[in-house]
Amino acid sequence: MMGEAETPKYIRYSTVTGFFQQDDPATDASTFDYTATNFGLINREYSTDAEYDPDRKKTQWQRFEFQVYRLNEESGPQVQYKVLYMGRHGEGYHNAAESYYGTPAWDCYWSTKDGNDTVTWADAHLTPAGILQALKANTFWAQMISTQKIPTPESYYASPLTRCLQTAFHTFSNLSLPADRPFIPQIKELFREEIGVHTCDRRSSKSYIQQHYPTCTFEDGFAEEDPLWTPDVRETADAQDARTKTVLDDVFGNDTNTYISISSHSGEIASILRVIGHRTFSLGTGQVIPVLVRAETVDGTAPSSSIAPSSTVSTCTAPPATSTL
Repeated sequence: MMGEAETPKYIRYSTVTGFFQQDDPATDASTFDYTATNFGLINREYSTDAEYDPDRKKTQWQRFEFQVYRLNEESGPQVQYKVLYMGRHGEGYHNAAESYYGTPAWDCYWSTKDGNDTVTWADAHLTPAGILQALKANTFWAQMISTQKIPTPESYYASPLTRCLQTAFHTFSNLSLPADRPFIPQIKELFREEIGVHTCDRRSSKSYIQQHYPTCTFEDGFAEEDPLWTPDVRETADAQDARTKTVLDDVFGNDTNTYISISSHSGEIASILRVIGHRTFSLGTGQVIPVLVRAETVDGTAPSSSIAPSSTVSTCTAPPATSTL
């Protein structure tokens, strides 16, 4: 006898506002500096302060951590809260090239090349300035751990592109992390940048990543060669949001930890913000923002999760480079 079909379910995301400056429409993303704003955490009281910190001896981050703990404890089994620490990679050689050539020439010509006579930007590496941005994040995390008792990530995820892995390792290596929260990033294919055409967004092989970042782990099914990048079509925003929903569903559906680090890209972080209902907030290279996310499993049919790139791109001719980036 056949059983009744299960009711389809999907995860619905929303941003819990009122905790971070980046959630506030009055905050200007172009001038925001996470190192000058306590990661944007607003100095305020919480409903749990009387219980947890009646003498006001705890830091703002400690009190926030307890507030999040209570939110999860008092939620039903279909609701969970997670804090996403989302960091954009530091400046890469592709960023420097786009600034050098200008966005129109970059988009229609130079982005389709592996590099010029002096610089390679295929699967772009960090520039010296980009390394300094990641080291700035490392210094700030060390300060926050020491003075603010910030809850460090319990899980680390990263895009498979080299600039993100470099950024993650410069940021989180050599920190005084709790023994039960070691920095062992898992590489997830779908946390990568907008896919297609731009060679900077074509990842290296799994073997290359393993050789250069041997302490990383890979999600199940991670392919040896890039299975998604194509030279002639580029992913649309809708398609990117669909794959972002897929990878967030994977994280929220399988990772029981609350504090999650995601080392990714400007376009992918923008997509994550759209999927979780956050306001638009553009991150400069090397910038980091935390966001408190509410995820509820509800009855219904999940949105489409197609990840196929679907936008043709116009190309053009351009003069060769005449100077060094």
